[in-house]
Amino acid sequence: MGFVRNDEIHRRELEDFRRMLLATAGAYQFNAHGHLEKEEEEGTRARKSRIRTPQDEEGEKLVCVTSGVSFLGLAVVNKLLSRGYSVRVIVDSEGDVEKVEEMRRSNGNVWPVVGKLNDVESLQAAMEGCRGVFHTSGFVDPAGLTGYSKAMAGIEVKASENVMEACGRTPSVKGCVLTSSLLACVWPGIGASNSNSAPTATPIVDHDSWSDESFCLHRKLWHAWGKLKAEKAAWRIAEEKGLKLSTICPALITGPDFYRRNTTATISYLKGAYEMYGSGVLATVDVSRLAEAHIAVFEAMNKNSFGRYICFDHVIGREDDAEKLAAETGMPVDRITGDGTWSSPTRFELSDGKLSGLMSRTSCYSQSQQ
Repeated sequence: MGFVRNDEIHRRELEDFRRMLLATAGAYQFNAHGHLEKEEEEGTRARKSRIRTPQDEEGEKLVCVTSGVSFLGLAVVNKLLSRGYSVRVIVDSEGDVEKVEEMRRSNGNVWPVVGKLNDVESLQAAMEGCRGVFHTSGFVDPAGLTGYSKAMAGIEVKASENVMEACGRTPSVKGCVLTSSLLACVWPGIGASNSNSAPTATPIVDHDSWSDESFCLHRKLWHAWGKLKAEKAAWRIAEEKGLKLSTICPALITGPDFYRRNTTATISYLKGAYEMYGSGVLATVDVSRLAEAHIAVFEAMNKNSFGRYICFDHVIGREDDAEKLAAETGMPVDRITGDGTWSSPTRFELSDGKLSGLMSRTSCYSQSQQ
């Protein structure tokens, strides 16, 4: 019976993944039953003739993506494919291999490669021949119960170190884009005091802003703490290895059915939401725009433009915004707005000027607006 139950769970996961593909990728064609359409034989031969092998792509547009079947990772993979890249998706389970093979049925320029985020050698082998790496950091709670814990934060930090170490050891890799979080920027002073004392941070939160590690640890803000430490570790190793690195610090990632598809990250991001809301730094970003930002930042690295970027497209600044977010997540609205007993000593302003300026100059951005 156990095998039957596991098979049923696996079948449901694969069906759910097909629905995710349908929701996020126009390049994938599905029939009314949610299955990929079969192409005519002639069309199939024509499509296959356009597929470029890893050997063809070496040194050109071959990249790899970690957590490529996660909510964000899948969006990044789809955007890369739409821009002509060939993509290796680093996976570490048979279930994830099958999900990538499902994608290959429609686009042969994506394929799975086995690599363990806790094993530098396997990551290096997976990256061999790739020009760039996208480390999207899509972690979930293995038990599905506790949310993003301190232990998960530690795993994420170690994975970041291993990915960067593998990038540094792989001659073909010219740069890495790492997904951090806006939470790694917004906790230097907000929530630290509700007195009338002077603000402990500047009114602007931008790409130069960093959260305070001790504050996050003390408040058990594990998502912020993990992203902060993982990003700092990546920058340290990039400097040691002489590797080009860009980090993107996104707000709460939203999009089609985001709460169900990205539950752990959503819940953990919103810890302390009422303080972020009261301080003007609770924001969201659509997963599609965030994926576009990843590609824009990566392509800018080829022109020696790299660094740290904040990414958001909407600030939750009004009660109706908070009510909508509460409805989408099933949370009580006062978990987002607070119960009125806490007030921020100052309001901050989020600035994504660096990223907006870069995206406005890229064809990636221009195409998305058409």
